[in-house]
Amino acid sequence: MPLRLSPTFRAHLAESDRPLIGMWACTGSPLVTEIAAGSGMDWLLIDGEHSANTLESLQGQLQVAAAYPITPVVRVPSNDAVAIKQVLDLGAQNLIVPMVSSADEARAAVAATRYPPEGIRGVGSALARSARWNRVEDYLVEAAQHVSLTVQIETGAGVERAAEIAAVDGVDAVFVGPSDLSASMGLLGRQTHPDVVAAVERVFAAVAAVGKPVGVNAFDPVAADAYIAAGADFVAVGADVALLARASEALAARFLPAASSSPGASY
Repeated sequence: MPLRLSPTFRAHLAESDRPLIGMWACTGSPLVTEIAAGSGMDWLLIDGEHSANTLESLQGQLQVAAAYPITPVVRVPSNDAVAIKQVLDLGAQNLIVPMVSSADEARAAVAATRYPPEGIRGVGSALARSARWNRVEDYLVEAAQHVSLTVQIETGAGVERAAEIAAVDGVDAVFVGPSDLSASMGLLGRQTHPDVVAAVERVFAAVAAVGKPVGVNAFDPVAADAYIAAGADFVAVGADVALLARASEALAARFLPAASSSPGASY
């Protein structure tokens, strides 16, 4: 009997009547990712850009996450057709492509996720987990239905072109990264600065006007609540490494008061 793949992040966004709440998996550990996958979150961002993840560790995390009712989304290291092909072949159905600042860059990301003639994705599904080694019927013909693409706007140029980026056929959602955005605005490390927040909300308005879902990264609960109120369709509200760092610091501060003054304990 042919295998069926899970619904995409695109489908979950379309069906949800509330913002989808997610978190990051950055450790590269399938064990930690499995713990996060069972948290009750809606989606899990497995990061391939700012973490020690390899192709092998990404595949292991996709496998453990598959046992839980959570939607895994993999952020590839860059808008590179080879990297995108490899991650898709691992069985990732949902991608985030970082640092997309123009419609042309968005079109390049779309092309990398599509087989010819619509795109340039290399054909290797018979050898790969993507089609479950040819156990998914008609995978080559229907591959685009099994893949969702979110592009990440992280620069001032991307903010200015947000509507054009979102309007690209094949872009399913837009994710705003306030950290790099603040840096591009000369406000490095000040993600909640009013000018950065205003830029994020400009992206919200532009993407919503095109009719596409828009999300944001916001580890500050106050900022996350504000972005939800401003219309975010999905929000990443924490990360495995940050949760471990803050919780271990809190334990040290509770039982070893002197540790509260250590540099690592600052937020």
